[in-house]
Amino acid sequence: MIERIQWLGRGSFCLQGPPLIYIDPVRIARNAFLADLILVSQPSFDHFSPADIRKLLGPNTMVIGNSEVAEALAPVRVEVLRPWHSMNYGRVRVTAVPADQPDAYRGQALGYLISLDYYDIYYAGSRQLLPEARHLRPDIAILPVGSRRNSLSGIDELVEVVATLKPRWVIPNHTNADAGGSMLDVKAFQAAVGDLADVIIPGQVAAV
Repeated sequence: MIERIQWLGRGSFCLQGPPLIYIDPVRIARNAFLADLILVSQPSFDHFSPADIRKLLGPNTMVIGNSEVAEALAPVRVEVLRPWHSMNYGRVRVTAVPADQPDAYRGQALGYLISLDYYDIYYAGSRQLLPEARHLRPDIAILPVGSRRNSLSGIDELVEVVATLKPRWVIPNHTNADAGGSMLDVKAFQAAVGDLADVIIPGQVAAV
């Protein structure tokens, strides 16, 4: 499963299918494959791009987000999830997890727990892990590392999150320069996590 997860920059990811899943698609390549499922965590500029979402829409694409995302994307149909509600797409189950919203956004930001092929993948969103999400036990955790505006508070908090969630693998994001992070942040996090989990550093897929 881990090799099927591609980082697209900032907080954007693609899970190679089937089904083909995009999370917070921003700056998507013109020749990208159409999505089966698109998950949007919050309607802030670095996580939500209506133009990029429209590039990925096919006749059977399902978009999932909160009510603000649904309003902004109209007339595109969006399946609205509230925290801890779930939805199935074929053999994928998606559960919305409450997430800490960025300073400029006052709506309900979401993270997602994606259950696929006997793996649980947790996408934490862009900031701190809320207490009500600490009971999750994902196989893979996608966590914000290094962004000065969007990340968890620091290395110590990140280590605490990994120790609490107990994933087998952790994939850092928000680490490219335009998100305020660097590979130094990732290496520091990797060293601090130690034997708690394997930190996977994915290569960024370039936009064309």
